[in-house]
Amino acid sequence: MAPNMTKRPVGTPSVLFNEDDSEPSVVDEGNQIAEGETVENNKYKPYRYQRQIVWRNVALFVYLHIAALYGAYLMFASAKIATSIWAILLYQMSGLGITAGAHRLWAHRSYKGKLPLRIILMIFNTIAFENHIYEWARDHRMHHKYSETNADPHNAKRGFFFSHVGWLLCRKHPEIKEKGRGIDMSDLDRDPVVAFQMTYYLLLMPVLCFLIPTCVPVFMWGETWSNSWFVATMFRYTFTLNMTWLVNSAAHMWGDRPYDKFINPSENIGVALGALGEGWHNYHHVFPWDYKAAELGNYRANLTTGFIDFFSKVGWAYDLKTVSTDMIRKRVDRTGDGTHSSIWGWEDKELSPEDREEAVIINRSLVG
Repeated sequence: MAPNMTKRPVGTPSVLFNEDDSEPSVVDEGNQIAEGETVENNKYKPYRYQRQIVWRNVALFVYLHIAALYGAYLMFASAKIATSIWAILLYQMSGLGITAGAHRLWAHRSYKGKLPLRIILMIFNTIAFENHIYEWARDHRMHHKYSETNADPHNAKRGFFFSHVGWLLCRKHPEIKEKGRGIDMSDLDRDPVVAFQMTYYLLLMPVLCFLIPTCVPVFMWGETWSNSWFVATMFRYTFTLNMTWLVNSAAHMWGDRPYDKFINPSENIGVALGALGEGWHNYHHVFPWDYKAAELGNYRANLTTGFIDFFSKVGWAYDLKTVSTDMIRKRVDRTGDGTHSSIWGWEDKELSPEDREEAVIINRSLVG
């Protein structure tokens, strides 16, 4: 997900978020129709969906990416090493605010967090500036419930660009509004941490996402304002956004589908590495309640799972939900595309003779 600057948070002034809350108007048959489908509405006669570009958002995202490219140049040309390390640290923190926080904790309820952990994740999530937790979780629940339909906020069937960033550059499809009313958000309504962030978001977000990241390098190790702004803030923020967006785009298009070949979400290790473990997307869409969001038994391409496991040992994360090996095997056999590796090692009897014959054995023993 990402900052949807076409939607205003509930109870906050429309400074950064501005969307007309009125129902979409009926367009005449003679008008140019961007998408072409007819949408039913209870209050109005059937109308055709017409894409409406939000040019302010286009301008903002163009600036963000130009500034990020300049920041990438400054990172190697003039910025201090400490500033680059600071930017990487902020990327990790903000990424965890999305993956361990808004995604696995609040959107999917795949585990529970005690108050200190929820506060930490709320702060990390605010640094990320991909909208407040409530709206992020609501849109993500829509994405899973109505995946790759018009009610999916970043429907991948509308193309790579749309699912990556284009969905943030135009008004939402009316089916998102219509079906979004049926998404149960009562659990987040009861969470005081979520309520606090949403109430004070327009105060917290500029401070945590832009002001502090820019000021720390300047006052702590004498970085220039220009390097600090473009490297630690613009480059870091835009890079984090794009890593998140790749889950919506690339991980819905490229990769294996070992758990369900009938859906587009795929296993994409590149996305997993960039998005802190969120690229095992075929598994995640089949088992969205698994706190690991993957079948992996290690943390090499799933840093978020390591983070949650650490706080589980501390006692701040609990009720971690996962999927049994037997359930995974049954689903792989029923709907997988055949790419799932189901052997445990060299001595497994199911290792094929072809694989055993072609395997390379280094420093082979002459005995036995």
